[in-house]
This record gives sequence, C-alpha cells and structure tokens, in this order.
Amino acid sequence: MQRSLSNMRKSYQTLVISSLFLGSLLSGCNSEKRESGQEQPAASEQPTTDPFAEADEIIGNIRIPQFADTTFNIMDYGAVGDGEKDNSEAIAKAIKSCAEAGGGKVLVPRGKFLTGPIHLKSNVNLHLEEGAVVLFTEDQKAYLPVVHTSYEGMELMNYSPLIYAYQQKNIAITGSGTFDGQAGNNNWWPWCGKDVYGYKEGAPRQQDEHNLPRLWKMSEEDVPVAERVFGEGYQLRPSFFQPFECESILVKGVTFTHAPFWVLHPVKSKDITIDGVTVVSHGPNNDGCDPEYSRNVHITNCTFDTGDDCIAIKSGRNWDGRRVNIPSENIVIENCKMKDGHGGVVMGSEMSAGIRNVYVRNCTMDSPNLDRAFRIKTNTLRGGFVENVWFRNVKIGQVKEAVLKINTHYGTYANQEGEFMPTIKGVHLKDIEVENGGEYGVLIHGREANPVKDVTLTNVHIKKVEEPVSIKNSDPVQFENTIINGAKYENDDE
Repeated sequence: MQRSLSNMRKSYQTLVISSLFLGSLLSGCNSEKRESGQEQPAASEQPTTDPFAEADEIIGNIRIPQFADTTFNIMDYGAVGDGEKDNSEAIAKAIKSCAEAGGGKVLVPRGKFLTGPIHLKSNVNLHLEEGAVVLFTEDQKAYLPVVHTSYEGMELMNYSPLIYAYQQKNIAITGSGTFDGQAGNNNWWPWCGKDVYGYKEGAPRQQDEHNLPRLWKMSEEDVPVAERVFGEGYQLRPSFFQPFECESILVKGVTFTHAPFWVLHPVKSKDITIDGVTVVSHGPNNDGCDPEYSRNVHITNCTFDTGDDCIAIKSGRNWDGRRVNIPSENIVIENCKMKDGHGGVVMGSEMSAGIRNVYVRNCTMDSPNLDRAFRIKTNTLRGGFVENVWFRNVKIGQVKEAVLKINTHYGTYANQEGEFMPTIKGVHLKDIEVENGGEYGVLIHGREANPVKDVTLTNVHIKKVEEPVSIKNSDPVQFENTIINGAKYENDDE
C-alpha cells in the first residue's frame, strides 16, 4: 500500500502541474510532440480562433492504414459459410499468411462463418463482403487462454476480446458485412447480475467478491497485471473489438451487434479512424465506442443504437488510471447519429488520467430512451480532469434527462468518495437545437472545493424542458443568444 500511495502522489502532482499550462494543443507542435500525450499543454481557455480548425488539423494528422493489393480468401484456407462449422483455424491461417506475405486483405465472402476470437496482425485488413456474417461462438472456453486486456478501466488477464489486436500497427476491419457477437440472455449477458438480461438468483455475477471487488483490490494494491488472472471461473465479460497498444487503426462500413460488453474499445492506441460503422446492440454495458488512454481519434458517419452510452471517452479507473497516466485526447466526433443509449457523447466515469481536446459537430440525437445528450461524470475517487471540449451544430429531437449534464458526485457503486478532486473546465456548446430536453436543459453538480469552470452556451435553443437550468458549485455559466422555453438567458440562475 505504501508503494501505491507513493505512486498516487507522484501521479497526482504530475496531473496538477500539467493542468497549469494553458494554450492550444497544436500550435507550435511538431509531429514528434504529438506522439506524447503527457507533454502537451492544456487548452482550457476559449480561443479567439475557430476551435474546429484544430479538429480539422487533428483529422489531417491521423495516419490511415494502407495495405498491399493482395487478397487472402478464407475459403482457400478451409472456411465454410454454413453457420455451423468452426472456422477459427481457417481465419487464423488466412491472417497469418497475409501478415507473413507483407500484408493485404483477408476476405470474408458472403455466408455465415462461425468462429472463436479473431486476433489481427499488423498490415492486415479484415474485409467482410456484403452478405458476410461472422458469428462468434457461444463456447466461452474458446476465448481462452487469457490475454492482456482491460475491464472497466482496469488492466487484467481475461477472456480474449472477440476481435483483438495487441501491439500491432496498420490494421483494419472494413466492408459491409456484420459481426454478430451472439451474446444474449443465455451467453455473457447474465453475468451483469440483472434479471432483464437473463440473470438467475444465486448464479455468479460480476459484482461478486471474486470478480470486480478482487480486481479493484488488485488495482489499488498495484498488483502486476500479469498476476491479475481472471478468465474461466470468473464473470468479467470481454469487449467486442479491442486494439490494445496499437497504431494506425481503421474500422469502416461494418455492423456490430449482440456484444458481450463494450463494443469498440481502443486502449492505449493512437491514430484511430472509425467511419460509417453501425452499432446495434442493446445488452448490458453495450457502449458503442470507448476510446481509452487513446489519442488522435476520428469517429465519423456512424450510427449508434446501444444499450448504454453511444460514445464514452475513458482514461482508466482510480488507481489504474493514475498508474498508467495517459490522457485520452485529440478526439473528433462528427456526422454521427445517436439513436438510443444512456448518453450521446459521454466523458467518464473511468477518467482518472484525464480527457482533453474533444470536438463534436454535425451530429443528431433523438430518442425517448436517450438519457443525456452530453455528459461528464466523475467523483473524488476517480479524480481526473476534462478540459477543452466543444459541441457544435448538434440537433437533438428528444432526450430523457438533460441536454448537458456535468456530475462530479457520480457513483454506481458504494464508497465513491476519495482524495482526488476532479477538475472540469472549458466546456462549450454552440449552435445546438433541441426540441425536447427532458427534465433539465443544463444540469451541473460540481464540488465546492473545486467548482466547474468556463462553461459557455452560444446559440443554444431548447424549445421544451421541465427545468431550464440547475447549477451547483460552478462558476457562472456564460450564455449568449441562448433561449430555453422561450426565455432568453444572459447568465446563470445562481
């Protein structure tokens, strides 16, 4: 524990010092400086130039994978698309041959191909033709042996993600086919512990002492990741697609459905493009996309119809986040449709290493089941920071609870109070049109010891909402041409 406390203090001091430096992320930075997420100055003050010029520069600097013009058809390696034959070996052989030949396209043609987990290698583009369906086996033992992965912001050795890449470069998943995780009330989902997802009283679940509480303790005591072994006999569900410590990643055109847990989950990765992807998955914790400890991320032209947050930006949970200490940053989200889920664009709650430089534009959100459009959630056990966040030109038909919710008292589990005061500053909404904002237009619940700072609403029009503004422990919110329930707001109501 003494070693953990020492690491905690060092990480916290580093976080505080870094937050004192203000300025634009990209001004004067060369490409080598962009490689380091720790040395870039925080940009929390509203710039005088268009902040989305920085978003465009982020997009322009992302390295998109390129592949050799060579095709490796899985049928040539013995694959059968009848939905019954196990094609794990055939797909693995095709990927291995492709990588050894210098890269190219691994082709999955029309048909239904049953398989175990798929492990991508550098320079491989896994391409699904129209009509191709990849079905992941319901045999949970097929996802063993355990691999180095992450669960709710904590690293561990666990079941393999359904599609996994570890320390690879120049990888892609493309096409117009479908990945079906085949998770459901009889497979993976019951472990969440909720009856609606098939849980039966007395069956093991993720909240049991040998599961999440054991992992929390291992994280707090700084147990080496290699010794945090779970997998068989434990109930922690795998992510769907997880590139771990990878570079130059493309996911384009495909559909994901029936996920065990988080769907798209890049961890400690950079230069990520997610384009034209559809996620339709309503299981427990079925977040659509969760960039974690990741930077230079472009999410565009996607549709999210999910059982949890559509997009949730993460950076580690509690002790693990402070140990890793890599902020998620330089993230551009545009031209996306959020149909259903707990939140449209969310930051947290696993955000202990911090989040900065997030740009959201030209998106639509509309569902009576979409709880919040924009959300930031943390507490004094998570700590962390969120700064330099921009939302522009977003059309919202209906949300259930709030258009903007900032909560520094978030707590799903008990004992969420600690010694790590979160910092939230520089959150800007502009050109936002809302038909029905639900319960609140703006809901901010900050901390008296460190209020939320620098929140602005410009050209925000909310036609209907029960309570326009509810703010606690925040510097005055700045309103400009903001109209809620027909009334013009010039400043906050405190």
